[in-house]
Amino acid sequence: MNWIGSIFIYIVVWWVVLFAVLPWGVRRQENPEPGHDPGAPQVTHLKRKLLATTLITFVLWGIGVFLFLHYGLSLTMLEHAR
Repeated sequence: MNWIGSIFIYIVVWWVVLFAVLPWGVRRQENPEPGHDPGAPQVTHLKRKLLATTLITFVLWGIGVFLFLHYGLSLTMLEHAR
């Protein structure tokens, strides 16, 4: 795995984790103003969610890099494991 490939893997995993983290702590507005979506959250906590996404992705990516460097695990090995 070269460094460009590992950056792309990090970015893809970051987006997947972001979509998993976005629903955390969402509370709908009790009485939304006219014209507002009733499913929109009161407070998004987006900074916290972006930080959590970055930290979770870093841990997952680090585990993947560790497995690749120390055990030689690769995606092609997983493909042939069927």
